[in-house]
Amino acid sequence: MGNSVAVHRLDLGYFVRPASETDGRQPRVEPVLAYLVRHDNGSILFDTGIGYTSPETEAHYRPHRRDVREALAAAGAALDDISLVVNCHLHFDHCGGNPLLAGTPVLVQAVELATARRGGYTFEELVDFPGATYEELEGEAEIWPGVRIVPTPGHTAGHQSLVLEQGRGTVVLAGQAHDFASDFASDQLARRAALDGVEPPLPPYRPWLDRLADFDPRRVLFAHDCSVWEPSRGGAPEGLDGPSGARRVR
Repeated sequence: MGNSVAVHRLDLGYFVRPASETDGRQPRVEPVLAYLVRHDNGSILFDTGIGYTSPETEAHYRPHRRDVREALAAAGAALDDISLVVNCHLHFDHCGGNPLLAGTPVLVQAVELATARRGGYTFEELVDFPGATYEELEGEAEIWPGVRIVPTPGHTAGHQSLVLEQGRGTVVLAGQAHDFASDFASDQLARRAALDGVEPPLPPYRPWLDRLADFDPRRVLFAHDCSVWEPSRGGAPEGLDGPSGARRVR
C-alpha cells in the first residue's frame, strides 16, 4: 500500500510589495503561505513565514505576520510534530520561523545556503541561529517515499520545490518558482506550444518545467498566490478544506 500524504495550506500573513517592485503603478498586497505535509514518515513544514528584520525592511514591506505556531495549531499540529523543514529559498519571508524549529533538519540546496551566508541576501539571524541544522542537497532528491525535492531555479539560484505523489495524482508545492499561478500557466502554455511545433517566435519557459511534467501534476500551489494551478483536462477541480487558517489538499 502506498504512503498517505495530506497537505494543509497555512496562512502566515502578508506584506505590501511597493509599486517600485510591481509591474504597475500601485503597490500590491501578497499573501505569505506555507504548507504542512503529513506523511506516514512524519510531518514536513514547507516554508515558515516572515522573519523579523531591520527597521528599513519593515518600513519597505510593511509585513503583517501570523505566528507559525498559531497556524499549525489551526491545522491540528505543533512545532514538536515537525520532522523536517523544507524552505523553497532563504529570503526572510520564507524562513522567518526557522529559529523556532532549532534542531529540526532544514533541507536546502547547497548553493542557496552558500548564497545566504555570503551576506546581502537575507538576514543572518534567520539562517545561522542557535541549533540550526542543515541538510544540504545538490540537486534533486527523494527524501521520503513519494516526496521529492526538485530544483526550480529562477527567483534564486537555489530555489527548490516539493513534489508530492499521491494516489489521485501529484501535487507540487512550487514556492516562489513563479509569483502567480497565472505566470505558471503562461509558462506551461509556452512549453506546450514549443512541443506542438508552433513556429517561433515563442516566449521562453523555465527549463525545469520539463522535469515537473514528468510527474504529471494535478495541482501546483504557490507561496504568494492563493490561486491554484490545475491542468485544463479532467473533471471539476477539487476544493481545499480544513480548519480556519489552514487549507487541506487531499
